[in-house]
Amino acid sequence: MKENRITELFDIKYPIIQAGMIWASGWKLASEVSKAGGLGIIGAGSMYPNVLREHIQKCKKATSKPFAVNVPMLYPDLDKIMEIIIEEEVPIVFTSAGNPKTWTPHLKSHDIKVVHVVSSVKFALKSQEAGVDAVVAEGFEAGGHNGREETTTFTLIPMVKKELSIPLIAAGGIASGAGILAAMILGADATQIGTRFVASEEASSHINFKKEVVKAKEGDTRLTLKELAPVRLLKNKFYEDVVKLYSTSPTKEDLQDLLGRARAKKGMFEGDLEEGELEIGQISGLINEILPAKKIMENLISEFEAAKIEASAIEF
Repeated sequence: MKENRITELFDIKYPIIQAGMIWASGWKLASEVSKAGGLGIIGAGSMYPNVLREHIQKCKKATSKPFAVNVPMLYPDLDKIMEIIIEEEVPIVFTSAGNPKTWTPHLKSHDIKVVHVVSSVKFALKSQEAGVDAVVAEGFEAGGHNGREETTTFTLIPMVKKELSIPLIAAGGIASGAGILAAMILGADATQIGTRFVASEEASSHINFKKEVVKAKEGDTRLTLKELAPVRLLKNKFYEDVVKLYSTSPTKEDLQDLLGRARAKKGMFEGDLEEGELEIGQISGLINEILPAKKIMENLISEFEAAKIEASAIEF
């Protein structure tokens, strides 16, 4: 892979970014991806401030390569999180679930590169106007919390590319080298990959959850709870309870009562496959084994090179 705008921006070897997923993306995973030439991300969304500081410090000890922290801006201790990121001199921050204007200028004043995650052309342009260095455009194939537009990745990427001048990172439904190549042909400078790295040895998610990801087939995930915040889940007892509740024409409060608190932690981190919320992407149907993050990176790179050769032989 030749150097491009994202590898130059982040000072990394390959335009492959590991998503900052809650309950999965700790320092072990982030450092391994960064050491392998990609950009590892620590997911702050499931960490108390003191826990995040510990993960950042351990990641710095594990690798001298660049890494990032992902910060959902709905976080209740956001001021403390941002203070720690600045104090620990994290070089790159990915923000999501909020207004990029709120923190981008402050972070950039401390020489931190800022990337914002969006699900539409409209918010990609707002992010560019806010001064971010790059945008992640995520289609609704992705696992976890999603945009309300339900635009697929391969529809979204060329639409955003047409309007954007800053670097573009594609996310959602990508777990192979061929997927990376396809996204880049459509205009992405790099790809962000989540689900494939959940099924890694270094992911901090529970082994029960990882095994369910590997077992998943096409059609085993659904986007639901749109009245609260759209989220893509594996089908399980909790999902069926949601479906049953929808049959009664529930209020937003009814849905919130069923969801309760710490449902994602229960499923993804504690391994409760019945009552937990199991957030994962549609591409889980393509994943068949749990591998070391280094091996996943090696596979993605070799698959990308093989896909380029195959594509060059295609005739119209």
